Amino acid sequence: QVQLVESGGGLVQAGGSLRLSCAASGGFVYINDMAWYRQAPGKQRELVAGFTATGTTNYADSVKGRFTISRDSTKNTVYLQMTSLKPEDTAVYYCNVDVRPAWTLPSTNHWGQGTQVTVSS
Repeated sequence: QVQLVESGGGLVQAGGSLRLSCAASGGFVYINDMAWYRQAPGKQRELVAGFTATGTTNYADSVKGRFTISRDSTKNTVYLQMTSLKPEDTAVYYCNVDVRPAWTLPSTNHWGQGTQVTVSS
């Protein structure tokens, strides 16, 4: 069983910063991709940023230059540093990881419980 524990959400004024963390633990031998998604009220869940096992990162156009994704493989943790926050960044942010439960098994995908980020104007 894979557990994802997210932290770092909260309320911040426009222009402020927040750092989200997501720590993975449980039954896996390897983490492939790690990513952050978000879902605003009445909208579909969207990819914010991703970090592959090979070190490639990608970002939604709306957050490029403001958000930075990073990962610490020694801690099985992915981070999302968010700066210059805007009211339109308000959403529930979800961690997503793709892991190998065992080398003989295919990858499985898992979601965190979500953390609320609210940006006031």
